[in-house]
Amino acid sequence: MIVACLDLEGVLVPEVWLAVADKTGIEELGLTTREIPDYDELMKGRLKVLAEHGIKLSDIQEVISTLKPLEGAKEFLDWLRERFQVIILSDTYYEFMWPLMRQLDYPTLFCHDLVVENDSIVGYKLRQSNQKQKAVQALQSINFKCVATGDSYNDTTMLGQADAGALFKPSKQVANDFKQFPVANNYDELRAFFEKAAAKLS
Repeated sequence: MIVACLDLEGVLVPEVWLAVADKTGIEELGLTTREIPDYDELMKGRLKVLAEHGIKLSDIQEVISTLKPLEGAKEFLDWLRERFQVIILSDTYYEFMWPLMRQLDYPTLFCHDLVVENDSIVGYKLRQSNQKQKAVQALQSINFKCVATGDSYNDTTMLGQADAGALFKPSKQVANDFKQFPVANNYDELRAFFEKAAAKLS
């Protein structure tokens, strides 16, 4: 059995923080792991900006409630589930993602938790550091083969650990920095990558 391991934001759904930045007009909130590879640095910067501007968890959840999966994402995910076990490995938070998970028929999601006090986001609890790679490694330890895809720097250790990995619509900088990974520019190309990888691993 082969497990498909997918990043979430940028692969199946929009980047939440970009949507919040657009809604609030606060440019700093538009930074993602495409620009800042160090996740702790990125999140500490986000928490500081949220506190400075008085942005609450409910404000972010309100923005998220208006979002929809990327065009074609639901169809791709349905296609993938017919052929693979599917696990989404993301550095987002459960407190953010349920409205979007509902629209994708609740796929299995491994991500992190926020620390919230009186509707203010005051911290975050990582499942564990580098959890995407470690999740793939754990699946391999019980004799699953893993095929993975993601779009950003924080996905690359997962792609490297997987039995086959590809970038999906990465930035030019990410693609240039990790030329060892093939690039899929749309869901048709991503389907082809998964089919080819599965054929080799079967």
